Amino acid sequence: MSELIKSKKRQHKIVVLGGGTGLPVILKQLKQYNVDLTAIVTVADDGGSSGVIRDYVNIIPPGDIRNCMNALSDLPDIYKEIFQYRFDSSDDFFSGHAIGNLVIAALAEMKGSIFDAVRLLSTMMQVKGKIFAAAEEPLTLYAKFDDGHIVKGESKIAEHRKKIEHVWVKPLDESREAVASRDVLRAISDADVIVIGPGSLYTSILPNLMISNLGQAVLNAKAEVVYICNIMTQLGETENFSDADHVKVLHEHLNQPFINTVLVNTEEVPSEYLNQQADEEYLFQVRHDFQSLRDENCRVISADFLNLKEGGVYHDGEKVASEIINLMSSMRLNTL
Repeated sequence: MSELIKSKKRQHKIVVLGGGTGLPVILKQLKQYNVDLTAIVTVADDGGSSGVIRDYVNIIPPGDIRNCMNALSDLPDIYKEIFQYRFDSSDDFFSGHAIGNLVIAALAEMKGSIFDAVRLLSTMMQVKGKIFAAAEEPLTLYAKFDDGHIVKGESKIAEHRKKIEHVWVKPLDESREAVASRDVLRAISDADVIVIGPGSLYTSILPNLMISNLGQAVLNAKAEVVYICNIMTQLGETENFSDADHVKVLHEHLNQPFINTVLVNTEEVPSEYLNQQADEEYLFQVRHDFQSLRDENCRVISADFLNLKEGGVYHDGEKVASEIINLMSSMRLNTL
């Protein structure tokens, strides 16, 4: 058993930052360890059930928060299945909505804030850890392409199939700047390790970091910053990208290097999984460029992190979590 697990001193603090389907995979496995776990979740999603609720109720999109709650919940599986249940498309009124999304929206209205809603629901769901929205209001993601064209809306960016030059976020009231709450900033400041990803680079990861005070908090943090690089490239976002290209984009957006360690999958993806997704979102395996990663001042941890299931390519959450815990142990943090 790891010394980290046996230690009776304070729990090490891990902040996991991201969105989409990759974040819950890592959270579900990290909660198995004796660590103080915080998830910081993107609020720029404007598609699907989350987008509809965001538009009609004017709250942050609940989908990513719902998935993180489910991953960190200690409730029996049947209750989590109810929370995750999505109404059939033939049900006109509720079509496509997950029950959990509706519950989050209702609690946000009842309590008057998404922070209080998530805190109450976390207690009800027996969540192990904390979940914070990156901002306490919905944000809009903008992308500028290399031809100068600007697109508004996370769900529309990939449609253009152009090279993205830069992304940024704005509140619905565009006269203001997007800000993260004090709880989010405190979690980042107190963290021993900040884990970024896995997730869509431009539409799940960067919307968090482009909140100016959140991005600055990551730059100022004393924590080890770990980036879990995607296994596959994504249509309209990272076509032809190497692992180093992902890191370079992150560094360019925050105007300085800040990633300390990169986790890279080196197991080959079988050819039948390449460019065969039903929605064609994922294309080919991310190329490796270890020298360029080192040029970005990154430590590289490469291993078999591959998990093939249901015709898709995913990270093996158990292997990734184990590697993060091993990294923390090897760092000999001052509380060990």
